[in-house]
Amino acid sequence: MGTNFSGQVAIVTGAASGLGFAIAKKLRAEGGDVALLDLNDAALQKAANEVGANATAFAIDLTKQDQVETAVAQIAERFGRIDILVNSAGVTGATNIKSHEVDPANLRFVFDVNFMASFFTARAVLPFMLKQNYGRILHIASVAGKEGNAGMLAYSASKAAVIGMTKVQGKEYAETGITVNALAPAVIQTPMVEVMPPEQVKYMTDKIPMKRCGTLDEIAHMAAFIVSPETGFTTGFTFDMTGGRATY
Repeated sequence: MGTNFSGQVAIVTGAASGLGFAIAKKLRAEGGDVALLDLNDAALQKAANEVGANATAFAIDLTKQDQVETAVAQIAERFGRIDILVNSAGVTGATNIKSHEVDPANLRFVFDVNFMASFFTARAVLPFMLKQNYGRILHIASVAGKEGNAGMLAYSASKAAVIGMTKVQGKEYAETGITVNALAPAVIQTPMVEVMPPEQVKYMTDKIPMKRCGTLDEIAHMAAFIVSPETGFTTGFTFDMTGGRATY
């Protein structure tokens, strides 16, 4: 077990399963205190137990600003600081449909979870990070936000918005000791992907030169690298994890 994050406090959203759970486990294994945020209370409690000691669960609706601000304030009060935020809560929404068939209500829901929730959490933690002149924010985006996946308007557009926010925040806080970066994976083997139509998954995997999904361990390793104290001269950047799909 490393001690890379010893004495640091991390908030991970979407931590009940998938990417968030893998990242929370990784940060805890490397010595960090981790607060897990997700909507699914039962799954979240189970995840927190698996992550281990000093893992705290907050079952909240991340699309509700007041709930986010209350949880962040409680975490700051409990641990005395907030060093890391990883926004990995996300939904695909309805997929495998053309833009003219997209339900505006579903589009709005996807934006609320993928973009607004990330905005709310970052907005809530930044004052604490500014006070300590240190922070690491990582927004989980997607290669779909860079290139657009046909049949996935809501998801692609919301992740493009996350990348845009990352660029803005990276510049805004560049002189404060706070870095804000994004991670743009191609398709990763997660519960979210397992419930997608097989043809949508094949469409995405066929674009990957490695011809496979990424793994949760690969994502967790890269996320830990990005939010580590040593990664201090990169901000506003979108890291690639696409098995060779994105090469610039």
